[in-house]
Parts: sequence; structure tokens; C-alpha cells
Amino acid sequence: MKTILFIIFCLLILHIGVAQNVSHYYTKYDLLSAPPGTFHDGLIGFANPASLGMMHAFDARFYWTTEGPKTWSFNNWAFLLGGPGFGFGMYQQHLDGKQVTDYSVSFGGGTDAFSVGLSYDWVGGDKAFFGRQRMIKTSAIFRPTSRLSLGLTGFWGLETNQQEAVVELGVRPFGTPHLTLFGDALFGAGIQFAETYWSAGAACRLAPGLSLVGRYFGTEAFTIGFVLDLGTTSLAGQSHYGADRQHGYNSYMLRTGGFKNNLQRSVKDFAYVPFQLKGIVDHQKFILFDDYTHRLYDLLRDIRAAADDPRIAVIAINQTNMLIRPEHAWEVRQELKAAQAKDKRIIIYIETAGMTGYHLASVADLIVMEPQGILTLPGLVMGRTYLKGTLEKLGLGFDEWRFFTHKTAFETYSREQLSDVDREQYNAYLDVWYDLLRNDVATSRNMSPDEFDAIINESILFNGTAALEKGLVDKLDRWSNIENIIKEMNDKRALLKMRRPALWDNALAPEKWGQKPKIAIVYGLGECAMETGIRARYLEQVFTRLKKDRSVKAVVFRVDSPGGTGMASDVVTEALKKCAQEKPIIVSQGQVAASGGYWISIYGDKILAGPNTLTGSIGVTGGWIWDKGFGEKLGMTADHVQRGEHADAFFGVTLPLLGIQVPGRNLTDDERAKIEKWIRSHYNDFITKVAQGRGMTKQAVDSLGQGRFYAGVEGKKIGLIDEIGGLMMALDLARQDAGLDKTDEIDIVEIPKSRGLFELLPLQTSVDKLQDDPVIRYIKKQAENPYQPLHMLVPGTFPSLEK
Repeated sequence: MKTILFIIFCLLILHIGVAQNVSHYYTKYDLLSAPPGTFHDGLIGFANPASLGMMHAFDARFYWTTEGPKTWSFNNWAFLLGGPGFGFGMYQQHLDGKQVTDYSVSFGGGTDAFSVGLSYDWVGGDKAFFGRQRMIKTSAIFRPTSRLSLGLTGFWGLETNQQEAVVELGVRPFGTPHLTLFGDALFGAGIQFAETYWSAGAACRLAPGLSLVGRYFGTEAFTIGFVLDLGTTSLAGQSHYGADRQHGYNSYMLRTGGFKNNLQRSVKDFAYVPFQLKGIVDHQKFILFDDYTHRLYDLLRDIRAAADDPRIAVIAINQTNMLIRPEHAWEVRQELKAAQAKDKRIIIYIETAGMTGYHLASVADLIVMEPQGILTLPGLVMGRTYLKGTLEKLGLGFDEWRFFTHKTAFETYSREQLSDVDREQYNAYLDVWYDLLRNDVATSRNMSPDEFDAIINESILFNGTAALEKGLVDKLDRWSNIENIIKEMNDKRALLKMRRPALWDNALAPEKWGQKPKIAIVYGLGECAMETGIRARYLEQVFTRLKKDRSVKAVVFRVDSPGGTGMASDVVTEALKKCAQEKPIIVSQGQVAASGGYWISIYGDKILAGPNTLTGSIGVTGGWIWDKGFGEKLGMTADHVQRGEHADAFFGVTLPLLGIQVPGRNLTDDERAKIEKWIRSHYNDFITKVAQGRGMTKQAVDSLGQGRFYAGVEGKKIGLIDEIGGLMMALDLARQDAGLDKTDEIDIVEIPKSRGLFELLPLQTSVDKLQDDPVIRYIKKQAENPYQPLHMLVPGTFPSLEK
């Protein structure tokens, strides 16, 4: 498609009329060291506006020329500002006591493979003398491969019928910036082919950030220059020689803006990078006004970028008031361990932390604690609140549809305490979680597991002094003194502070030509529902689109869901299955991927989970709440007429504000028998799909199913999980399965990346907040779908945000 568009664009531009007073392109844009679409972003939109569509950061540049070959003289000058989508430039030239100033406002957009641009140019000064006029420029750049760049710019006069076209060609024999061969030519009606103006040359990268450029013109003039990139600044210069081989003048450029490749990478260990994690660590955040949320992928990516950046010596993390899920904390911890393996030193600062926060902090080479802070280490607990007595007091009856041994979700309404099977699976999960935490902390803090147990069992709270005495932390100090702490840790040598966006892999714009291969991260978060939570209808469209998108080479499906309805789960599962027929799909399970959350995972080529991910729960359950005096207690009544023997089964009083309708009666034996048959049919579908997706027999799945949930490490032992790993490992496997090398530049596309534009908290009423509560949403979902089997865990069964 891009090729067709470029050909059409070429035909439109090359269809030019009669030229009058053709302005010499090479005179007007003499500051170029190469055609604008082939080297160093050209003149950032001033000569070819399509180049703006391929820029990834804004640049400001100042050019000047000398008066003749005098090195320190000053003649012409230009100021250019440009970046993704927009550019402005002005260039003032002097000749024979006259001057002209060209102005341009440019727009460009597209991808790294194909971009188009448009600009409006106007002139001030002696434009007649210089042969200038107001004009429109249209342009395109097409890079079908890493070795080829094609450019085309059309110039359309607004004061005469002057029309010109410049065709550009760039070739990189090795597919890298180390050597770029280029050429361009100016065409216009009235210009004979033999008289066509043209140039050709080469740019050679001698070292990171240092390039030499030579350009030869059809007039026998030539230029020789250099570009020295120093990161966010650059210096360039070139000497201009005429057809007589005489040195005519020099031109120079100073740049500030986007980060470019340079020799800094050879200078090691001179900086530290701070991570401020106050707030919630979660998958998504609002685009605006949401500084309180830190996206998990951003955090993991930036830790890896810091680990791979040779300039970084220390990673410093401030965990003050951080809330994070235990499995997510484990993933962050794993990336920090990987950074340590690359000789990065980790400092973590805590004020108040609990079991999860301390588990994360324990990986640090140096744990710094606020002197007046509190460390809370009581151990781990899991349980749930039971509402049987509450329902009885409210006058609500409840019938649990329990046909599978471990599918205990509705015990919340039918019991007053843990059942034996629930106690069994809770204990099994808690054993894994506690062992993980104990072993990690003991290893990192150089203590035995027994010593860790003693600390947990002897005390609950530790102030700074007690934590230091027990060896739980290394130093008492405050974050405000972090630079001195780092200096002390670094043999009295101060380190420069580097922001996360300035890390090498984050800051460096793509250097290879063409569209980079993409890996998509698709999020399936929250309850399995059609319009809320994972938004099954939306995800179906996403996977259908990704299946057809040839630029997406692999998909990582991140699942953090306790389940929901079978319909929503199956809609996503079938769409995922079709997508997996075309490209690799790696499923990454977060804190919970159980019941319906496991259902939507089954057709991944590989399923990854954290050791403390709550997974499995292959089963179906349901229940029936009805009015057993509830309406009478509230003074509410309901009446009806009906057609159909069972029509009244779902009718009853409706709760004000919440909009929940409570059926007025229990099911009959016949109705309940039909429900049981339906639930068992759902379960059969569930285990059949799991068997297909996991390459197991139905009998094997049934023996592992029956609603039982597992920790990730146990899930791996029994074949429900393929590997223990997090989101970053899933991306690595996706890259590998797509046949991409570790050194290949790729784009990560997140779908959806955000929760929306911004949160309307000021407009949210107390009723809205109540309806957003996970427990209320769970109850409401069951009440709104009283006859539907649910593939879902009750909120509280799985860990949530913790300090």
C-alpha cells in the first residue's frame, strides 16, 4: 500500500507545467550536506517537510556561512526548529549588497517507512533579485527497506507558474548508518534532461557520533564536511568549493534537541538514575493528571534500559508510599537482579513498607530507611469475608450451585468460614508465596530462612533503629540526602543525575531506515465481561486487526483477570486462537489469571506466570439470591403479570441507586436441574478448550480442574504454565519466536496503552464510588446475570495492592 501511495505521489508531483525563472534549488538549500531525506534529518522540514514525519524529537538548529573562505567571518544565517509533525525555518542570504529571507512553516506525518509533508514558504527582502516567490512544497519519503530511501519534493509557485521537482535516492549497502550513498536531481519543465541539475555523494560514519560527508554536483562544484554528535547537541561544518575547485566559503551548524548516537557510550559509570515510585504501580494510567500511577511496563523497561546503559553506575529507587501487587513487585525485583548482574548497584529507600514492599526492597545492595519510618513484617494472610449471616439478617435467601470440588467462589454467601477444600488451596498458595518471599529476602540479606522466620514471628513492627540492628536495612537516612549517600557508596565520587527519558535506549531515535518490526502488548485486565473489565468485544476486534497487520510480528497478551462470564472469555479466546494461527502469541499472566482469566490464556504458544501468580481455577459456578423477606423489611413490594411458566423467576424488587433486581423466589427443582445441566455443559466446554490449547486430555484437565487454583510455580509443575517469568521475559520470547535478533530495533505497541484521557473524580458521587468497588461489582454482575454460570474468583481470594 505504501508503495502504491508513493508512486501516485510521484506521478502527481512530476506532472509539472512550464517553468519560468526557475529558482536554483541547490543555491537556496546550500546548507544541506546531503539530500534531506538521506542524512541527519536534512534541514528538519525546511527543504523536505516529509522528514518531519520521521523525526522522534524536536531540534533547534542555527546555521551560518562565512564570507568567502575566511574561517571567522559571518555572512548568511538560518534558524530552524522542527520535530514530529511540525517545523519552522528562516534563512537569510546576502549577495552584492542585497539580501533575502526565506520563511517556511512545515507539516509532516507518517511512519518510519512512509511519510508525507506540506509546507508554505514566503519571502522577505529582495526576492526579485534572488528569483524567489511564495510557494507550496509537497513531499514524500519512502523507505521500503533498511537499505533504500526514496524522496520526492514538489515546489509550486504561487506568484508565477514555476514548478520544480527534486528526486532523492539514498542507499545503505549494509543496512546501517555506517555508509550512506546518496544522489538527487532537480527536474522542471523547460529544463532539458542533459541540463538537469544533480548531485551525488556519500556519508561515512567513522565512529559513533562522527561522520564525514562528501557531495559532488553536476556543475563540478563539491562540498566536504563533518558532523559531530554529542548526544543532545551537535556541531557540523562543511567547506564549499566551486566548479573551478576554489574554496568558496564554509558553513557551520549548532544543534540542540533529540538524543543522537555518540561516544558517550564508551564513558562508563558516571551517572545514576532515580526512580520515584510514590503512588500505585499498575498496568495503565490516565493520559492527563495521573502522576500518582506508574505504569508497570514503563518501570520494567526503564530498569532494563538503565541496566544496558554503560553510563549508569547506580539505580536509586524511592519506594515512599508505593502500592504494588506482590507479583508485580516480583517482576520489578527480577529486573533489578538482572541489572545487578550487569554490575549496576541498587539503592532502595523506604519510609513505611510491608511484606511486599520489603520483598522488593530486599534486592538492593543498599537499603536506606527513614530514621522515623516503620517496617511492618507480620507475615502473610489470606482469607475472605462471609456474608451468609448478613444475607439472613437482610432477608435474602441464597442457593449455591456448586458441582465441582474446588469452585468455591459462592461460599462467600453460603458459609460462615473456610471449607476444607478452600483451606487446602489457600494454604498451598500461601506456602508458595511465603517460601518465595522468605528465600528471596534471606538470600539477598545474607540470612538463613530460619533467621527470617524468627524475625517474622518475634516482632511485627520495626522502627529504623530496630530494622538496622536486625540487619533488615543498611543505613538510616533520608531521600533528600540521596546524592551524598550515592557518593559515599561510590568511593566518595559524585555521580551525575540522569532522568529516565535520557537513558540510552529510551532517548536514542531509531537509526535504521524503514518500518521497524512491531511486537504488540495487548492487555486483558479486570473481570471478563463484554463491555467492562477486559472488554471482550473490543479485544476481539484488536486480535482480528493484529492477525492481519503484517508489521506486527508477535503478540504478548498480558492477562490480569479473576475471570467472569463464559461468553466474554470465549469471545476473546477464539479471536486469540485465530490470531495465533498467523503469528506467535505469548501469554503473560500477572497477579491473577484464574477461571475466565485462565480461559482467555489457553491458546497462547507459551504461557508465562510469576511464581506467585494465582492461576488455574478451571471450573464453573453460580448461585441464586432471592427475596426471603428482604422487600418486606424495607417496606418494598413488587407485583407483576407474566407469560411463560418461568418468566417470574427473575422478577422482584429493585434496589434504589444500585439498580440491582432481587428475584422474588428460589428456583424450582426443575429449573435448578436445568441450571445444573447448563453449568456442567459449560464446564465440559471449558476443559475441552483447555485440553486443546495445552495439548492435554480432557481427563487430565478435569483432574487438575474442578475449580482449584494454583500458584504459578505449581501451575508449571502440572502443565498449566510453560515458564516462570514476567512481562519482559514474555517480550524476549516473542522477539525470539518472531525470528528477531536481540539487536534488531523494534517498536512495542501497547493496546490499550491508557485508561483514558483523565479521571473524572470530582464528578464522581459516593454511589459511583460504591459501584466501582470490586466486591459490589462482583455482586452486581451475579445479580444482573442470575442465571449465567460464572468463571470467576471472588475479590479477596487473590492479593491486591500492598505497601
